[in-house]
Amino acid sequence: MFKIATLNKISPVGLKHLTDAYTLVDTPEEANGILVRSQDMKEMEFSKDLLAIARAGAGTNNIPIDRCSQQGIVVFNTPGANANSVKELVIAGILIAARNLSSAVAWAKTLTEDVSKTVEKNKSQFAGHEIKGMTLGVIGLGAIGAMVANAANALGMHVVGYDPYITVQAAHDLSADVEICENMDAMLPKCDYISIHVPAKDNTKQMINKDRFALMKDGVTLLNFSRDVIVNEDDAAEALKSGKIGTYVTDFPNGKFIGQENVICIPHLGASTAESEENCATMAVEEIMDYLENGNIRNSVNFPACNLGVCTAHARIVMLNKNIPSMLGKVTGILADMHININDLINRSKGDLACTLIDIDSEVDEAALKEALNVEGVISVRVIKN
Repeated sequence: MFKIATLNKISPVGLKHLTDAYTLVDTPEEANGILVRSQDMKEMEFSKDLLAIARAGAGTNNIPIDRCSQQGIVVFNTPGANANSVKELVIAGILIAARNLSSAVAWAKTLTEDVSKTVEKNKSQFAGHEIKGMTLGVIGLGAIGAMVANAANALGMHVVGYDPYITVQAAHDLSADVEICENMDAMLPKCDYISIHVPAKDNTKQMINKDRFALMKDGVTLLNFSRDVIVNEDDAAEALKSGKIGTYVTDFPNGKFIGQENVICIPHLGASTAESEENCATMAVEEIMDYLENGNIRNSVNFPACNLGVCTAHARIVMLNKNIPSMLGKVTGILADMHININDLINRSKGDLACTLIDIDSEVDEAALKEALNVEGVISVRVIKN
């Protein structure tokens, strides 16, 4: 029986995928797996029984990834599960900014008398522009960025995109009309609108700063539905004051921008749809179940993708280790000395970490195996038995 703890509210639609082999527990300390959304886990202590954490969403900056790696805890996320939800809100943000809808709606709420006459007299102050023919720059062409690019292109915008790590799949999914730029700084001066879709990492934090604002068109509309730390907020405030930014649309409101003219603050609604929460929860549950039951890894942010399918062998050895030379040979040699015959094997690496799945056709003493594999570089070993 596997024990699963939930932090935050996880959609019941996702939790329904858990079989009778799972039980939900209230205390993370006794869990084999944790499902989480936004709760900060950086100060949490993890027990030796914890094998996996699945984030029902894309960002994992609330999880101590390095510490999890050191302890052999696989961290999953759910890329693409909330992409459509965020895409739709980004497109809404573009339209709200283009047509001054936020200010117009707020003004309309103040009308009390002679409404029709007052509207006809004053509506011109909210006149906006059409987005057809405007240029949108998309920074980051992952699941969300690619969908935003395609949707904006379908609405008649000229779309240019930048992503130094664009995947083959993302490139394939992009409309042929989307222009790919190899240099972000060269792209920025072309854009009437700029939408950010990159994760919060050391090399992306504060990447939109005064130097980048200086490259943009005067009056540009900037949309941030990625992470607040991507934009230097002090520099953004100055750019708004000078008119360099015409409108700032952000899904991360704070005291610096709330109530400020030409800022549209949305209360972090990017993935807040029932459909998105259900999709994220379902993917997170399926990922954690596949790992606990079969050792398979997909969509992990710390360990490599590694898949041997459903475990039909007598047993499967799941080993997480450091990616160092001769490790696989050392392990197979140890198994040979223990008279363990290998039916199938897969080994994958990702940076400094690796995963090895080994199907065997005989009984194995798990305690003895762990002791034998207690060698330099091995992080964790477990045996899945049928």
